[in-house]
Amino acid sequence: MKGWISIIVTTVGAIAIISTGAIAFLALAQPSQALTCKTLNSHEICLLSVKRSAKNHWEYRASVSVDGVTRPVERYNCRDRRRTLADDGSTQAFQPDGAGTLICSLLN
Repeated sequence: MKGWISIIVTTVGAIAIISTGAIAFLALAQPSQALTCKTLNSHEICLLSVKRSAKNHWEYRASVSVDGVTRPVERYNCRDRRRTLADDGSTQAFQPDGAGTLICSLLN
């Protein structure tokens, strides 16, 4: 019986050490990097995440940062060259050399 107890204590100790190491690693890991960054029209535009629409192949849901300010995920329509804002659902035309232009030129 003493043999089983020592095996259980050793196993629990090993699991505790491994999980502590994994937690420490995740706490120290840096956030994910941008997929790509470009300087357009004197603005640094970084593509943080992108997902293509399954229904409309010309639409992308993407998160970008412009000059270090991260925008929420918005829908970019490459056919109509418009983006749908995340906060109120309104649409805006792409700005010249803006995030929409970058997304559509890289992914189409």
